Amino acid sequence: MTAINTTLKVDDIKPGKALRLVIGGHPIALIKAKNGNLYALDDKCSHGEISLSEGFVDNETIECWAHGAKFSLETGEALTLPAFEPVSRYEVLVENDEIYIEYDAE
Repeated sequence: MTAINTTLKVDDIKPGKALRLVIGGHPIALIKAKNGNLYALDDKCSHGEISLSEGFVDNETIECWAHGAKFSLETGEALTLPAFEPVSRYEVLVENDEIYIEYDAE
């Protein structure tokens, strides 16, 4: 795993919002929960080809805006139907207010 610098600062993302990043050609949703915690998940609902970064964020979940499937920010686990497959989760590191995501390009 390599820590990739997102070029974003912690304050660049508002609480309760997500941003779509593309790392190594792979879309990732960088999420800031309403409580300020940062998470990174695959930016594709496991139920369909829908961007999770356009979804609704609270302190523990992100909800797909199209069909309402919810995913755990901690684990990527699908919590509600219609999704039943998890999405991949990536470690987020903060160093000197800069955000890094652990990502294996292989």
